[in-house]
Amino acid sequence: MRRIRYAVAISLDGYIADHAGGFDWIVTDPDVDFGALMKDFDTILMGRKTWEVTRRHGGPSMPGFKSYVASRSLRQEDCPDATVTCDPAGSIAELRSRKGKDIWLFGGGELFRGMLALGLVDAVEVGIVPILLGAGVPMLPSPAAHANLKLIEHLVYPKTGSVRLCYEVK
Repeated sequence: MRRIRYAVAISLDGYIADHAGGFDWIVTDPDVDFGALMKDFDTILMGRKTWEVTRRHGGPSMPGFKSYVASRSLRQEDCPDATVTCDPAGSIAELRSRKGKDIWLFGGGELFRGMLALGLVDAVEVGIVPILLGAGVPMLPSPAAHANLKLIEHLVYPKTGSVRLCYEVK
């Protein structure tokens, strides 16, 4: 069965975007092999807010990837390069049953919170950027369900001081 993996960059104090929704503070370490990271995925699932941000920056379309947007307000015609779902839990069950690679739960702390509460997240993979934002969009907004995690991998990138932590949701 395909896994749902929440892979996200965060500040050391737990934010996925700054107070204005910006993410220009995210540094790209030259030693990160994005090709190796991306080879495990063929599907991206994001919430409406993340979709809107990625559209402003030329995304979310990625060659070889199928994109899904969880939204109660967007219509399919609003997202010509993605499939809109108002029922992410039902869509995930259907997506997981299909053949394919893992599903990247992209951005979106609110979607992550909801899917985690439903037991639909299999892994949490965070790239910690060595910056303290002090405020912003939290990785896991309150209130959130308690989730136990098991560390399965960790990498330190000395050039930037970034750290990658990969956890399995127990």
